[in-house]
Amino acid sequence: MSETVRAAARIAPIRRALPALVAAGLVAAGPVRAADPIRIGVIAEAQSVAGASIPQAVQLAADEINAQGGIDGRQIQVVTYDDKSSASDAVRAFQRAVSEDKVNLVIASYISEVVLALMPWAARLKTPMITPGAASNEISVAVHKDYARNKYTFHGYLTSHALAQAVCDSAKDVLVETLKAKTAAIMSEDAAWTRPLDAAYQECLPKSGLKVVEHVRFSPDTGDFTPIYNKIEAAKPDLIVTGIAHVGVQPTVQWQNQQVPIAMTGISGQATSSTFWANTNGGTQGVLFDSVALPGVALTEKTSPFSEAFTKRFGGAPSYAGFMAYDAVHYTAEAIKRAGSTEADKLVEALEKTDYVGTVGHLKFYGKDDPFTHSIQYGPGLMTSVLGQWQNGKQVAIWPAGVANGTMVLPPAVKPAVQ
Repeated sequence: MSETVRAAARIAPIRRALPALVAAGLVAAGPVRAADPIRIGVIAEAQSVAGASIPQAVQLAADEINAQGGIDGRQIQVVTYDDKSSASDAVRAFQRAVSEDKVNLVIASYISEVVLALMPWAARLKTPMITPGAASNEISVAVHKDYARNKYTFHGYLTSHALAQAVCDSAKDVLVETLKAKTAAIMSEDAAWTRPLDAAYQECLPKSGLKVVEHVRFSPDTGDFTPIYNKIEAAKPDLIVTGIAHVGVQPTVQWQNQQVPIAMTGISGQATSSTFWANTNGGTQGVLFDSVALPGVALTEKTSPFSEAFTKRFGGAPSYAGFMAYDAVHYTAEAIKRAGSTEADKLVEALEKTDYVGTVGHLKFYGKDDPFTHSIQYGPGLMTSVLGQWQNGKQVAIWPAGVANGTMVLPPAVKPAVQ
């Protein structure tokens, strides 16, 4: 008998018995493999001051969740794409993420124009998308106007309208009282997110005790701000209220070098990054800015641990978009557990029920009946903001009083307004 025949004779009884063994559960019916991972695509501006924190924060959150066993035993895989601040590059990345890399959810961008370009693709490909940093009202307004189509987009940051209210709240409580400020000039970059921001400034600044005496919008490509500051100085405001994110270094450096005798506050996306002092060579001394959170400021019990872990791992503190992206991963993980699925419609329904205390506060989304559907709710007991100031190379929180770790100092060229 040949060796082949003898081997077949030995195996035959095992083959005949195998079905019974499988049925009895004594032999696995197929190869044992780990549960399929949950894939999160991250589309961000990897080379920008604010955008670089997004993929870093997402990866940090994913690693923490994975170390605790993942989500119902499934590990999170993060797939990152650099959109180079380009809407067309972002769209190509989104298509690849869904069609080729089979992501279950996308966290995308701090640039409103990019997110607005991605929304039709989130709808078409039925893929949930969360923005951790874009502000334009039009994002959540579009969800409200056509919920059935756009429900896959979540505005995981404050709208421009809410950001303006945050600036007005801090200005009223601090600057009107401390600086005796009575007038303001609005200075914003020309972008999708600042049009509703400026409109909201025009409405809420007067209610806060600040008359608007000048309003300047400038191209993000502006290289010389001297004529702009000259125009603003001629109006003699007590404050410059900004709406800037795509730029920041140039207007800040020139404000300092030109010794503009007007305090600067408002939204400055780049000022929220820990690298901004070095980027401006100290030109940011005295600049005031509203942010969702700051390093060393314990808005919740999660704020400082995240900021410290991020700094230890990446060598600098997160920008505002990093805080929001980190929280987005964690409340998405909770939503997946509630849904028991990563199926798009089930995940959307679960995300709508988000009730999560994160690094920036108590996070909930507005419902479909609210004009800002799927945006983060703003107000006391929810998410608000922190008024920070750059002082000698550090970001200091000066408002609200409950979390402040310092007091305001006047910028070098600024004197208190006369009552």
